[in-house]
Amino acid sequence: MTNSATEPDEAEGYKSGLPGPLGVVDLLIAKIEAVMLAIGVLLMALNTCINVVARFVFGEGLFFSGEINRILIILITFAGLGYAARHGRHIRMSAIYDTLPTGGRKVLMIVIALFTSVVMFVLCYFSVEYILNLYSRGRVLPALGIPIWLIYIWVPIGFAITGVQYVLTAIKNMVAKDVYLSTSVLDGYADTETEI
Repeated sequence: MTNSATEPDEAEGYKSGLPGPLGVVDLLIAKIEAVMLAIGVLLMALNTCINVVARFVFGEGLFFSGEINRILIILITFAGLGYAARHGRHIRMSAIYDTLPTGGRKVLMIVIALFTSVVMFVLCYFSVEYILNLYSRGRVLPALGIPIWLIYIWVPIGFAITGVQYVLTAIKNMVAKDVYLSTSVLDGYADTETEI
């Protein structure tokens, strides 16, 4: 059985559940994430396919292919953090949460969203410190010659976007009547199991 939250059809496009300027910020971040994820996945697939063809046709793969995929994995992973938070697809351990009445779940969701946001911003801070440390060392990737600190630039960006998304989720729960897992995903479970 798969448990998933109730959310709008993704094929229609993302619609923010927040009014005014917060909704604009939410939509802007959603579009940036979508572009980052789409480009990252497409480039990784293209790079891998070209490397496989080169290996079979020329007997040797592209010497820089592994480094490009490493950069793209970091990009996809940290852009995906915000996407998961936006669509309510993060891990939920809800034994206590599910036993609470709606008011208790709403308060707990606000606390969880704000706490998670603080954690994301703290991780963003430490990742910036890590990047500054890498920058001061001056190391570069052996094949591409790109400074290593540049490939980790997506880490604080991903943490910051995710932190903002959790703040927006807390705000949505403060102003809405229902309990929301994100700005557009209503709390709940959908039974999608089919019997054979």
